[in-house]
Amino acid sequence: MTLADTKPSRRLLYVVNEDWAFLLNRLPMARAARKAGFEVHVATRVNEGAEAITAEGFTLHPIPLRRGGLSPLAAIKVISELRAIAARIKPDIAHHSGLQCCVYGSIAALGRAYPYVSALTGMGYVFTSVTLRTRVLRAILKMILPSLLGRKDDVVLVQNPDDRAALTDLGIDETKIVLIPGSGVDTDGLQPLPEPEGPITYGFAGRLLTDKGIRALVGAHGIVRDRGLQTNLLIAGNPDPANPASVSLQEVDEWSKRPGITWLGHVTDIASLWRRCHFAVLPSHREGLPGALMEAAACGRAMIATDAPGCREIVIEDQTGLLVPIEDPEALAAAIEKLATSPELRTRYAKAARDLVVSRLSTKIIGGQIVRLYKELAAPRS
Repeated sequence: MTLADTKPSRRLLYVVNEDWAFLLNRLPMARAARKAGFEVHVATRVNEGAEAITAEGFTLHPIPLRRGGLSPLAAIKVISELRAIAARIKPDIAHHSGLQCCVYGSIAALGRAYPYVSALTGMGYVFTSVTLRTRVLRAILKMILPSLLGRKDDVVLVQNPDDRAALTDLGIDETKIVLIPGSGVDTDGLQPLPEPEGPITYGFAGRLLTDKGIRALVGAHGIVRDRGLQTNLLIAGNPDPANPASVSLQEVDEWSKRPGITWLGHVTDIASLWRRCHFAVLPSHREGLPGALMEAAACGRAMIATDAPGCREIVIEDQTGLLVPIEDPEALAAAIEKLATSPELRTRYAKAARDLVVSRLSTKIIGGQIVRLYKELAAPRS
């Protein structure tokens, strides 16, 4: 046995607000890290994802985190738990995912030697809402984020150039910001699908939030139907009561009674959604890099999205799809009509979309980038 065979694995600690969020957004990265020899630990609020996380060979650490909560006492409890976890496992690097976990995780790491990655993906509700509450929060964050995320050996991870610019405006040192586009999409498991037979059908996949543009999409669907096109809309996703931007269950129930709209709820097998659709629509206000569109592209689907941060990184106008203004149902309806009536456009956009994710956004490519970052930052083990 060589010295290399006995060298201890480096320990990687993910801090994520929900177990489902880890499985949805961080699993490809964690798998790449495990394959590279990291011992992976996951600190998160546990709901129904514990079995799936442990089945991957990761060590799960439940924490009492309430997403979006602002209680100082609750925050202290979470930070104390994170410090206790770090004291037990002695991580070589931590990956904090989302604004709340970045704040709590960075405070928990004060006085500790391990470096951390602060993944501020999509910038969240705080950066898309214009309420007085969120304006106050943004002012507070501008005061505290530069110091919390400013340690010498730590980095801030973003998924698109707009988020990098926004963080620079908040006072984050640009030299500490690393851009890796998304978490990757499984382009081996998700393969191009033939278009379905029957009426033109388009799909939305995501949480049912105002800032995902779901109301604008439902409005656009009504416009298209009123103009005589018998199109269908499949909505895959659920309301998110923990998010202030969530639509209500009653509203979704009402939509599902309208002509041509089918609400599917959560869809585990995403390929089954895109198999039923001719193209994908995501009229979001802001994204990191939308996984729903990456999966649609991998399945060989043309796309419509808003000309918004994150979305325009994958929907390239007249190459992989069409871009429309934010919260503009008329423009969205026009784009839907354009794709619905042009199989030639759908075919051209679909091929370009698939080529884009294979060449730039696959789990292999993104996994390699994130592992290189971990290895550069991780504290050496004896």
